[in-house]
Amino acid sequence: MKKQAIFVGLLCLNSVAFGQLDRTIMPKSAPAPTINIKESQVFTLPNGVTVVLSENHKTPKVSFLWEMGSNLMLEGNKAGVGNLAGELLKSGTTTRSKDQLDLESDFIGASIGTGYNVISLSCLTKHLDKGLILMSDVLLNPTFPESEFNRIKEQKLNGIKSDMANPSAMASNAEARANYPSQHPYGEIETENTIKNITREDVIAFYKKMFTPTGSYLVVVGDITKEQVTNYFNKYFKDFKGGDKSITNYAPGFTHKGNRVLFVSKQNAPQSVITVSFPINIKPGDKNNLALNALNGIFGGGGFGARLTQNLREDKAYTYGCYSNSVVGDAGSYYTISGNFRTEVTDSAIAQILIELKKITSELVTEEELKTIKASMAGSFGRSLESPSTVARFALSTIKYNLPKDHYQNYLKRLDALTKEEILEVAKQYLTAENANIIVVGNPNILDKLKAFDADGIIEKVDALGQPVAEIKKASISKDELIDKYLLAITGEKEVKKGLKKINKIKTYHQQVTMSTPQIPVPLLVNNYYHKSGKETFTVEIQGNLVEKHVFANNKGYEMNSQTGKSDMTALEIESKKKTVSVFPEFILKSNNLNYELIGIDQLNGKEVYVLSYSDGIKKFTNYYDVTTFMKVKTIDVEGEKEEVSTFSNFEPVNGIIFPKSMTLAMDGLMLDGKMTAIEVNKPIEAKIFE
Repeated sequence: MKKQAIFVGLLCLNSVAFGQLDRTIMPKSAPAPTINIKESQVFTLPNGVTVVLSENHKTPKVSFLWEMGSNLMLEGNKAGVGNLAGELLKSGTTTRSKDQLDLESDFIGASIGTGYNVISLSCLTKHLDKGLILMSDVLLNPTFPESEFNRIKEQKLNGIKSDMANPSAMASNAEARANYPSQHPYGEIETENTIKNITREDVIAFYKKMFTPTGSYLVVVGDITKEQVTNYFNKYFKDFKGGDKSITNYAPGFTHKGNRVLFVSKQNAPQSVITVSFPINIKPGDKNNLALNALNGIFGGGGFGARLTQNLREDKAYTYGCYSNSVVGDAGSYYTISGNFRTEVTDSAIAQILIELKKITSELVTEEELKTIKASMAGSFGRSLESPSTVARFALSTIKYNLPKDHYQNYLKRLDALTKEEILEVAKQYLTAENANIIVVGNPNILDKLKAFDADGIIEKVDALGQPVAEIKKASISKDELIDKYLLAITGEKEVKKGLKKINKIKTYHQQVTMSTPQIPVPLLVNNYYHKSGKETFTVEIQGNLVEKHVFANNKGYEMNSQTGKSDMTALEIESKKKTVSVFPEFILKSNNLNYELIGIDQLNGKEVYVLSYSDGIKKFTNYYDVTTFMKVKTIDVEGEKEEVSTFSNFEPVNGIIFPKSMTLAMDGLMLDGKMTAIEVNKPIEAKIFE
């Protein structure tokens, strides 16, 4: 009975206590805690290397990350040499080939990475000796083999060619040029010419200048002690020597009064890529970085709840997403806003972005916005602490940027104390709606709508590399004269009638192309077949297996794909195909009543080209012809949102007609490099090819 009475008494006491609570008042949050982050060990080795060690003996694994002390170098007309050197570093040593390095590291489950100014190793503790042998060999004894140099250089050239058709890459190049001069690392753009300028000797010279122990940082994380780190270093890296670290001074980012609009033409583009960007004067470790990160999360970097996405996607339905980012780096910092928008709302989207910029720089954010971003940032910070490498990264940043020792321990306290007024002050200091670089990549028919956003009402036209482009000049010849000159160029004749006669003698045509790309481990074999009766077949094979086939014959056709199966051509597709079936479609434009236009003379890779445009009713084609040779050097065909860009080179005669022996094809993010392995004219073609 006594126990029962005590229990009933406790229930009554709890009822009274709860009855006294005012549930209309939100309870106060507990003060933000100080984070107990285990302090990393920091020590300097005799050759000037600063070691940051974060011990973690829970998992038998160790990682080394070695960052050199030199800052980004200016590369001038050899832009790309540093990235090329970083990739080549692990391509072979004086004792091991690339294949041997890969085999030995795979055997012990180790991962070795190299880059512009870094080298890293990750492996199990029991294999650390073997891993460090490989890492030291890569760092101390690289040979930069000629064959690997040529291979990676070719990959880079193909990547640049692919970027020339990629609207996002075009916008990125234009943004870099708009924000920074060529005397700044961010303003240096890798081009075909700069990559071609790079020699193997340039790569070696970069390595010798960049990879030096003086002023470098070695971050070690995992199952290892300070004594072991020192012993391993003396055992494997004592011979690592070099000069002083290289410090390069840069020109500052561009500042100008009034908004500036730069336009990159993308013929027939169904949407516009828009970037609004400007340099900001802030460095890593600056006291304003926390507020800037919170500001960015609220404005456009915080996912679907951010203002830009809420306005431009959820409210206006202009885009799938519009985002912002504050890029804060040792070499310089900038703010960027970007998104892909329907062509017809390009000007409206820019207007809304500027409205949001004005709003964020003139009004306090809401209490709910501040609360949400604080919770998000606190959660991200907490999750990051689960990774042992985070502690070492914190220690490295503390040293590099001279931060207070308790900078990260007090992160949550500083975040909790952040006010709406501080965020507004930071917005006013760094963001602008009036001195921004507005970059648009899109259809030129929207140009007039963009003039309202430029302070001077003048649109700066730039190319895919962000370089100024000359206005398209009026051609001194007609569209039919251009086609005639192209005919004479490929046939070698001096009279049009004789040229046409030679072309009309083509009864059959077969072209075989071997195409390769780094994204696909094996080459593609592409075959094109043509018969003068109006038949055409296109096939793609991989290692002898047919993966794609297109057939048009007897006024009907189909497409077969190994993934999607077979589908017959529609009536519209048949009608459009009938108009263009030819080895050289240019010569049947007039007879098939196709609307074709000579746009004028443009620039292509520094050379003048004639631009001819026509449509078959489904696709729109834009052809480029060298103004000197009249050879066709490039074709762009667009169908809806799908675009394919082909370039042609290395022209040689076959049966008295000149064909390109080399080509590239950019489509769907792929860059394919093609070599003509067979061109046959008037050779028999089996009837089953067109079935």
